[in-house]
Amino acid sequence: MVQSTDPQTSDQTADPMIEFKRQVAEEAAAMVRNGMAVGLGTGSTSAMMIDALGRRWAQGLRFVAIPTSERSAAQARGHGITLVSFATHPQLDLAIDGADEVERGSLNLVKGLGGALLREKIVAAAARRFIVMVDEGKLVDHLGSHAPIPVEITPFGWESTARQLGELGARVSPRMDRDGNLFVTDGGNMILDCAFGPIADPPGLAADIRRIVGVIETGLFIGRTSEVLVAGRHGLTRLVAA
Repeated sequence: MVQSTDPQTSDQTADPMIEFKRQVAEEAAAMVRNGMAVGLGTGSTSAMMIDALGRRWAQGLRFVAIPTSERSAAQARGHGITLVSFATHPQLDLAIDGADEVERGSLNLVKGLGGALLREKIVAAAARRFIVMVDEGKLVDHLGSHAPIPVEITPFGWESTARQLGELGARVSPRMDRDGNLFVTDGGNMILDCAFGPIADPPGLAADIRRIVGVIETGLFIGRTSEVLVAGRHGLTRLVAA
């Protein structure tokens, strides 16, 4: 923990979580500088961050961006933000995204409840700095305490993949969309939500999951976080890994 500031009080909302998200989104957007190549995350907090960057773009800020989902890409285009690819920008200065859980101390993460975990991890891995935005309710002592671990898999043979994940101790549920159909990622894959409960060894579990044939990527983000911006009742706090 390296910095704390007083919470903003000018904009009162019925849901304090919305205000917390807005605070970290604005703080993260302020980290982008002219000429940067930036990874844009996916999810409700990232959407607020992209809108904040859109306002800065309208004021003259210029940067290029690689989004982690088609949804974030469409939002960025709506603000006029220049989008590029890894063909021209193989390394990013900064990637900014939310998280579903942040483990205190290590700052390891659970991500992927928004359905974009593979692209999110590709972007995070390409960034010199990976900044994570959360409200204080996302901080946990052990990953898996509140959120399942999303695992992106190939659709072919998914039942076999699910069985093997279950043998690791998970309660496995295929992700469904709002219409009750199997959820399909932007890359055409499936997601299995795997409830392990509190995880004693996240790096070990991540390695075990990756060894299963059919698994493309896991929502366990291990050792990738540069800094976490946390908004809560006592203001905005910055965390770095212990």
